[in-house]
Amino acid sequence: MTDAVQVKGLRKSYGKKEVLKGIDLCVRKGDIFALLGVNGAGKTTTLECIEGLRNYDGGSISVDGSIGIQLQSASLPAHIKGMEAIRLFAKWNKVSADASMLAALGAEGFADKQYQEMSTGQKRRLHLALALISDPDIVFLDEPTAGLDVEGRISLHEYIRTLKNKGKTILLASHDMAEVENLCDSIAILKDGLIAFTGTVAELTEEVGTHYNVRVKTHQGAEDFEVDNIGPSLITILQGYQKKNIVIQDIQVDRGSLEQHFVKIAREGD
Repeated sequence: MTDAVQVKGLRKSYGKKEVLKGIDLCVRKGDIFALLGVNGAGKTTTLECIEGLRNYDGGSISVDGSIGIQLQSASLPAHIKGMEAIRLFAKWNKVSADASMLAALGAEGFADKQYQEMSTGQKRRLHLALALISDPDIVFLDEPTAGLDVEGRISLHEYIRTLKNKGKTILLASHDMAEVENLCDSIAILKDGLIAFTGTVAELTEEVGTHYNVRVKTHQGAEDFEVDNIGPSLITILQGYQKKNIVIQDIQVDRGSLEQHFVKIAREGD
């Protein structure tokens, strides 16, 4: 499998502040890839450099295929209608204007609605439709589900999977760890201007160590524990309740989430 995107030694500074300090990453064709990091880590800057929207100071970027971009922050003229925007972008991209894109994203209901009257979620769906209008090989999504309700998020996730099944490469930045865990083939964690981790969620779990959440319910209520070694730790927890003659009504054990593993990487060295 060849790479859709290759980034080597990417550097970017704003004045004296070096935001990207030599980033290396690869995105395989046909994958859904997520770039993660705390606020200010440089996710949007990295995406904008790859997209060609921002100049960078050093390194190299190779993109194999046409691209479509949904920006984190974007806007259209206040009075333009959804279908008018579709026709305008279709003309720019020399393709036929097709309302089916709006229908696929559940956005056909505001085809005749002015942009200024749309909700945040409706605008996000319209922006994605515009990003896909030229049938790009690689789709960049910066916080794609921001502002969407639960139904909208589920619908958009299904559509992203449909794009993958069509052979598209998806590169996204997101704060929603559940979204990333459910959608992505591989991830990269950006920390202090460098890539702190790259690989699959399973590989991240293996690298940081298996983490478990244990909830013990008694007549006194529920108590939560965070442990790394489930066997000995669970025995110790149960023995503690036994010594106090407290009857356990229920025990729940869950493996650590991507969010917990991400936080562990992000906080290392802080």
